[in-house]
Amino acid sequence: MIQAYEIRGNEFFIGNISAKKLVEEFGSPLYVYNEAVIRDRYRRLFESIGYSKKRIHYAMKANSNIRILQILEKEGAYIDAVSKEEVMIALKANYPAQRILFTGINLKPEDMKYAFENGVQLNLGSINQLKLYGELYPGSSVSIRINPDMGAGHHDHVITGGKESKFGIFYSADDKCDLDEIPEILKKYRLRLSGIHAHIGSGILDEKKYVHLMEVILNIAKKFPNLDFIDIGGGIGVPYKPGERIFNLKSFGKDTDELMRNFVSIYNSEPYLAIEPGRYLIAEAGIFLVTVTDIKDTPVYHFAGVDSGFNHLIRPMAYGSYHHIINVSNPEKEPIPVVVSGYICESGDVFTRTERGIEARQIPDPEVGDILAILNAGAYGYTMASNYNSRPRPAEVLITGGEARLIRKRETIENLLSTQV
Repeated sequence: MIQAYEIRGNEFFIGNISAKKLVEEFGSPLYVYNEAVIRDRYRRLFESIGYSKKRIHYAMKANSNIRILQILEKEGAYIDAVSKEEVMIALKANYPAQRILFTGINLKPEDMKYAFENGVQLNLGSINQLKLYGELYPGSSVSIRINPDMGAGHHDHVITGGKESKFGIFYSADDKCDLDEIPEILKKYRLRLSGIHAHIGSGILDEKKYVHLMEVILNIAKKFPNLDFIDIGGGIGVPYKPGERIFNLKSFGKDTDELMRNFVSIYNSEPYLAIEPGRYLIAEAGIFLVTVTDIKDTPVYHFAGVDSGFNHLIRPMAYGSYHHIINVSNPEKEPIPVVVSGYICESGDVFTRTERGIEARQIPDPEVGDILAILNAGAYGYTMASNYNSRPRPAEVLITGGEARLIRKRETIENLLSTQV
């Protein structure tokens, strides 16, 4: 497995380029992505599944930079888009409309119109939205998102299935459910159901949860003949903490093959199997470089203040998410307990957090001017960034074949002012 970085001779390299040199050339804070890691993760996942009719739909909400989309397009990826704007970006990145699945929520008629007129498949997750689509575009093709009454994920905020979830058309084997209305709606509006889809959550490291989901979704698929595809969603996690469990691709692939073979033997056709990873393909490829600008102590913590905040990487503040942090300037220095804090005027703006709150982390003793690397920041980093406190967003750089290329310019205050009237 290709790694995003390595430490050689007390120096930190990303794709054979020194992190110090990257900051010198492109500034701080800085998002850096290693292209080799993106391609490696895509190929590992694709090759783990033996079932021949398979598609990987990249969940582009994880990272929608056009250059990254183009890398995955060359690998053969499809797109999982969740907004009209994501559809527009995917088309701009040269994805054919036939390789985009638009799984929107609370869609307006104009959202549906844009997808329909551009030949993009809509995937709808409510009875009302399905009826609206049928009224607007009778006789067309559509797919549906199902809530299979189960959920999983690293935090309550990212669980997307179950009785409390807003996503999908609810299905339960034990209760009367909205799914029972689907055949009548399809008939009324002469709609062709091309596929069914389910997604239960994000950051899942237990592959057996997917086995259970597949059993449920394949059982539902038997109710609908001649489907083009069955989409089991995404949410495959990555190990953020040192020593954390790694998603077992070998076991996942073996179980997936067996389930699909058994399904096809009684379904009398071979639909495509689709899977929608986002985090798995890009998280480990991304490293967020920040610079220490202040050191201070309280009776409780030793703080290292940096030139960024949750406006650039919100996951620790939003979910209590762990991101491993390395002192790039002195990676082999003696570690001490440190709280890495951001520059946003909010008490929650701390990068070293858990769901319970602030925690001191063992980090090689930082000094003002040191560069810190926040790992596994490729997914839900830049795409969730904001201009809170009127702070511009950072630049993004892609490492390809030992060369660094700017793929998004650093914002300036002029950029922010230019949108105001």
